[in-house]
Amino acid sequence: MRENLAGALRLMLVTDDALLRDRSLADIAAAAVAGGVTSVQVRLKRAPARELAEVTRALLRRLAVPVLVNDRADVALATGAAGVHLGADDPPVALIRRIAPPGFVIGASVGLEAEVANGLDADYWGIGPFRATGTKADAGAALGAAGFAALCARAGSRPCVAIGAVRPEDVADALGAGAAGVAVVSGILAAPDVAQAARRYRQALDRIAAAGGG
Repeated sequence: MRENLAGALRLMLVTDDALLRDRSLADIAAAAVAGGVTSVQVRLKRAPARELAEVTRALLRRLAVPVLVNDRADVALATGAAGVHLGADDPPVALIRRIAPPGFVIGASVGLEAEVANGLDADYWGIGPFRATGTKADAGAALGAAGFAALCARAGSRPCVAIGAVRPEDVADALGAGAAGVAVVSGILAAPDVAQAARRYRQALDRIAAAGGG
């Protein structure tokens, strides 16, 4: 994944227990990938470590795109996932970097200036919320394109993804602000047709790329 990190981050699906209801995550993720998702971040806040590991292994068997685990570096390492995404309340990125094998991808959430220092040891940043979001109660105030661009400028050569209620019509603004891609939760998972919802994001991304804008 690290060889083409920006490509893998183009359209990231971030999962959410509350939006899955009684549906199979493997089936939902496979449909999203069929629609154009380029990576999947397994975020299941209610799941114990063993269940999270089982779900991650199932996704690794099923999907042809990189799979990362949210928060739990131990689960990501044990299952052979492509990497982990760490938030401000998780162990420091530098600590996980010391124990991770070569090629293991570490993402960091950066939504405030105070979180920049921790992110300097990460491979990519998830910057948000781009818009006000209901899927993460502690996400903070919406950054918008200007706020995203200000933090993205601190990332150096690290690719950044916009997260937080990003809609297909926001893709142009996100890429214009410096994003390598977008990370989507409810915009895909809450849709009646997951594959079609993913396709709308991917089409927006591809249109901008074709026009030379991202």
